[in-house]
Amino acid sequence: MLAVAFPWICRCRVRSYCLRAIMVDAMNDEQSGEWRSAEPLGRLAVLSYGAGHMLNDITSACWFTYLLLFLTDLGLSARDAAIVMLTGQVADAFTTIFAGELIDRFGHFKLWHAGGSVLVAISFSSVFGGCLPCEIMGSDSSVLQTIGYSLFAAIFNIGWAVTQVSHMSMVNCITLNPTSRVALASCRNAYSMVANLSLYAVALAVFSIYNAQAYAAIKLEYRWIAYLSILMGCCFVLLFLIGTKEPELKYKSLCENIPKVSWNYWFKKVLYYQVALVYILIRLITNVSQALLAFFVINDLDMPQSSKALVPAIIYISSFIISVILQEMSWTGSRLKTFFTIGAILWIFSGSGILFLPSTLRDIMYLLSITIGIANALMMVTGISMQSILVGKDLNGCGFVYGSLSFLDKLSCGLALYALESYQDSNHMVRSFAVSSGFSITRYGLGFIPAACALLSAVVIFTMDLEETRSNNLTEPLLV
Repeated sequence: MLAVAFPWICRCRVRSYCLRAIMVDAMNDEQSGEWRSAEPLGRLAVLSYGAGHMLNDITSACWFTYLLLFLTDLGLSARDAAIVMLTGQVADAFTTIFAGELIDRFGHFKLWHAGGSVLVAISFSSVFGGCLPCEIMGSDSSVLQTIGYSLFAAIFNIGWAVTQVSHMSMVNCITLNPTSRVALASCRNAYSMVANLSLYAVALAVFSIYNAQAYAAIKLEYRWIAYLSILMGCCFVLLFLIGTKEPELKYKSLCENIPKVSWNYWFKKVLYYQVALVYILIRLITNVSQALLAFFVINDLDMPQSSKALVPAIIYISSFIISVILQEMSWTGSRLKTFFTIGAILWIFSGSGILFLPSTLRDIMYLLSITIGIANALMMVTGISMQSILVGKDLNGCGFVYGSLSFLDKLSCGLALYALESYQDSNHMVRSFAVSSGFSITRYGLGFIPAACALLSAVVIFTMDLEETRSNNLTEPLLV
């Protein structure tokens, strides 16, 4: 009888202990007025988290800046090059949905992050390497090259998506402090600027050394850029894995069997659609401008080859400085909306300047690069922080939120770039008009599209109802 009753007695004691612990915790929460998890983060926690996206950022910078240029230099048409990029974007988009769902169910952010990073490191060199199917089949036809590069582009973007979703959704599970969440997003953006600057420094050095014209030399210089990018990115991924703990808030929700937040819950929130639209527009601004920038400064403004690296470098230096400054501020919903609107206005100004900038005044592009960098940082940091406000304390749905928004982002950017490249490649009448008028598809794409997206996003921001939660600054400011 005792043997039968003993398990029941143990369970009762466990339940009683858990109930007492929950009551004590509740009393402590009532006395303190806030969760212990809402305390501000320290400097090392923020810095180590930010390092986790460096590999993704540096490979992404290379992807959007040089992929189309690389493929067209190899002899592919603009449309075939756009197909390669679109294939990668579509693979990325669908992977984010599945990755977000699995992370919500099982957690283990760092494990997903490490697996995605390994896949990125292995596959990225092949994107800018040789065409494996071409070597196997012994043919260099454009169809086979398109298939070969598309295959590795898809593999690379699958790993990229897993790493991105796991890293971004960690923010809400690391801390409940609103200002610390903005600091994490801002630090991540600052590291992104470091990654881009590192890429352009490497690219500038490689382009200066090789100055390649032949097919084999072009492949070699881009392969060196890819190898060095992977090496630098992996070093920072190791720093992240060593310095960042697996978020305790996620484990707490899983251990307590808190039910997973359903998709319908998010679809019923107006703020979800507002944040989704703003995020899509931000990504269209940054990705489209990054992909077309090298073409614009070389073909439209007739600037020297070094400008392919120098102009983007100025953009990212400006973004880095602003991102670091934003980490030192305390944040409210209205302040997020204000700074985002300032960034949107700066992009509208920059886009208008690009549309009407003549090649005789090409040096003004360096000044416009500064305003573009400031605008990108303001919009990206505040826009991503609005995702944290959307998620709030619904930690068992954060993976879906970041995954679904990334799905929309990748699909829209891929289709936009494909349309621009295909239109430029096929419409001879438009190209003839562009030559005579000075208004190319690249100029329209770089000037009008980001400016229009910035204007629309500012309108959406104005309609948002963000929670006015105040919180303390970081326990250790990053600027001393």
